[in-house]
Amino acid sequence: MARVRPLTRAAIIAVGSELLTPTKLDTNSLFITDRLNELGIDVATKAIVGDDRDELVHVASALLTRVDLLVLCGGLGPTDDDVTRDAVAIALGRSLAEDEAITARLRARFAARGFTMPMPENNRRQAMVPAGARVIENTRGSAPGLWIDYDDRVVLLLPGPPRELKPMLTALAEGSLRERTSGVPIVRRVVRIAGRIESQVDEVLGPLYKEWSARNPSVAATILAQPGSIELHLSTRVASAAEAKASLDNAVSDTVSAIGPDAYSTDGRLLEEIVGGLLVERGLRIGVAESCTGGLISSRLTDVPGSSRYVDASIVTYSNQSKSDLLDVASSLIDAHGAVSEPVAAAMADGIRARAPADIGVGVTGIAGPSGGTPEKPVGTVAIAVTTPAARRVRTFRFHGERAQVKFQAAQSALDMVRRLLLDMR
Repeated sequence: MARVRPLTRAAIIAVGSELLTPTKLDTNSLFITDRLNELGIDVATKAIVGDDRDELVHVASALLTRVDLLVLCGGLGPTDDDVTRDAVAIALGRSLAEDEAITARLRARFAARGFTMPMPENNRRQAMVPAGARVIENTRGSAPGLWIDYDDRVVLLLPGPPRELKPMLTALAEGSLRERTSGVPIVRRVVRIAGRIESQVDEVLGPLYKEWSARNPSVAATILAQPGSIELHLSTRVASAAEAKASLDNAVSDTVSAIGPDAYSTDGRLLEEIVGGLLVERGLRIGVAESCTGGLISSRLTDVPGSSRYVDASIVTYSNQSKSDLLDVASSLIDAHGAVSEPVAAAMADGIRARAPADIGVGVTGIAGPSGGTPEKPVGTVAIAVTTPAARRVRTFRFHGERAQVKFQAAQSALDMVRRLLLDMR
């Protein structure tokens, strides 16, 4: 018997017109990609197609010429706009026929739920199966999945609801899919970087890309700009997990050596987790006084389990009066420099540190927009201070973007200033 070639390259189609609106996100593709990567299957393309049979036929037919695994999720329900089965059958040139065993299970499931009316006949659509397909039982819903061998390729149809899709794909990944792969996973690492822009990171790391390629051609690097940080995504697929880890460990070490302390995370942790770990290591507690960020810094710090060990107090002082009443910021200081200024940010940091009391104080004041800016202090101007009894870091930033982006970048910069101060306290 001829050996069937392993599945190595996949495409995902998320089906549903609701996914083309601004109110519904496709999260299934993220889960599918993660599970396929664990099997060594690279996802080359993702697409979202509405409930349009002809469009779905077109997209599926095109992708089948470029990949050896096509995964479709959604569109397997009982209504007229559930067109996935029909479209795939057309794309593959297969006939559709009712599977009586599925229909019987559907009727039994419907009766078991205690409905007084019989199962609607349109539910029989879910029992329509393309010729040659293998039915995959759905233990959490009515729509079965389908596995279709197409020459040496595979087409996989999965239900759209995540609670149904995830266990079905997990079972396949542990069984039929794993049997069709090389067994060599795609391993990924992310290095998170603060204080630099994308082009600066690329310029520094450019020479390293050639070194990595020479040592291990399978190591791939991608730079991704995020609000307030840059991410370097590293991936490789080699003979063993140990070899993959060693390759990526070397690439991460090279990156940290080139970037220095601007590289704040190499193990997947977010900035708030890094800061929390440093506070625990040094046995220090932090207090945060926020104006324009509205509690975002405190929220991120306390999103980390166990943060009660190092978060002492948080105060949102949005008005000038509250800055004076709750943090002892002198009104004369605000009058002289304005609420958005380095002296006021420093006074806020000192105020929360004294009131908490805490070892480290953070003060943030700024103009998040969209209004409130001036020529001297445009929207996006944020003053941040981090103080201790022995150290004082104060800086004014000019952030770009909408209100939410300014707030996030301000929170990110404040946490990074805390991180750098803690590193210097070693």
